[in-house]
Amino acid sequence: TLNDLIRTMHETSADIGLAFDGDGDRLGVVTTEGKIIWPDRQLILYARDILKKSPGAHIIYDVKCSQTVDAEIRRAGGKPEMWKTGHSFIKARLRETGAELAGEMSGHIFFNDHWYGFDDGLYAAVRLLHILANDTRNASEVFADLPDTVNTPELGLTMVEGEHYRLIDELIAKAEFPDGKVSKIDGLRVDFDNGFGLVRASNTTPKLVFRFEADNEKNLETIMQRFRDLINDTRPGLDLPF
Repeated sequence: TLNDLIRTMHETSADIGLAFDGDGDRLGVVTTEGKIIWPDRQLILYARDILKKSPGAHIIYDVKCSQTVDAEIRRAGGKPEMWKTGHSFIKARLRETGAELAGEMSGHIFFNDHWYGFDDGLYAAVRLLHILANDTRNASEVFADLPDTVNTPELGLTMVEGEHYRLIDELIAKAEFPDGKVSKIDGLRVDFDNGFGLVRASNTTPKLVFRFEADNEKNLETIMQRFRDLINDTRPGLDLPF
């Protein structure tokens, strides 16, 4: 597990720790200090590298990713596109668009640049090591250069089968966020100047999935409260996980 890897990093002088899931299509990354580099932050590194060679490259990320992904792709001269969560959806969108790179928060990274457009944890690790080896800074300095935010882990609320889809439809119909950019491609995501909130229906289990991010704790709480208010107004009495 990642916890085992984190413990090992604390016990050794290794520069980086790499972890792979059971079927090898996802990559986990841990720094020498034992800090996890989540897949959306990994995606920023891959995007920056590809955009040096392919200015204007099309790069896809899923709705659970940090809003810094979009900003960093644009800053590096790329064309970001947010898409539905689920590696089958991301893979299909990659094929439809011919994008050079795609990734999602679960750790599936798809390279269409010098590779075949499928999610391969070992190949992603090789690309990461190539980036680090060709940088004059050490790995910790490279990772420290990635934008950081205050965020929640993925939160879940189990519901009766089918009810989670109905509630998402109700929330989308009722949502009013004049100060935010609303996306409805996969649930309800609202991007504000200082963070975002997301509620979506899980593709695999009957539950709602939430994720929140902001530039500081106060703004994170404000965004979460706005989603609480919307959900409580729409469906009072739910035991929300935030």
